[in-house]
Amino acid sequence: MNENELSKIVIGLAIEVHNALGPGLLESAYKECLYYKILKAGLFVEKEKMMPLVFEDIKLDCGYRIDILVERKLVLELKSIEMLNDIHLAQTLTYMKLGNHKLGLLMNFNVIRLKDGLKRVVNGL
Repeated sequence: MNENELSKIVIGLAIEVHNALGPGLLESAYKECLYYKILKAGLFVEKEKMMPLVFEDIKLDCGYRIDILVERKLVLELKSIEMLNDIHLAQTLTYMKLGNHKLGLLMNFNVIRLKDGLKRVVNGL
């Protein structure tokens, strides 16, 4: 399954979570519920995936963590904030570059309709 197919499935699951919980909860609540839904869908999923920084051929553990990584391909960066801005987009893209991932989804659950808090992030195109 490619990244685009995965993203369609994950967006559907995220909408289910958002419809059930609504806006206003902590990011950790949405992360746990979405992780559960992805796992239940039979996909390989990692939560709080460590992402080392490689600098001059040295791997440095700087505490970077991807919120959720699906099938080792799709990066999910979850937020529950008033509004997404450029720094959140840059953070998602940085995680994608560090892990050499092509596609990411930046999701803000603190919105009335999840599609209004969703951004696709593409690395290297």
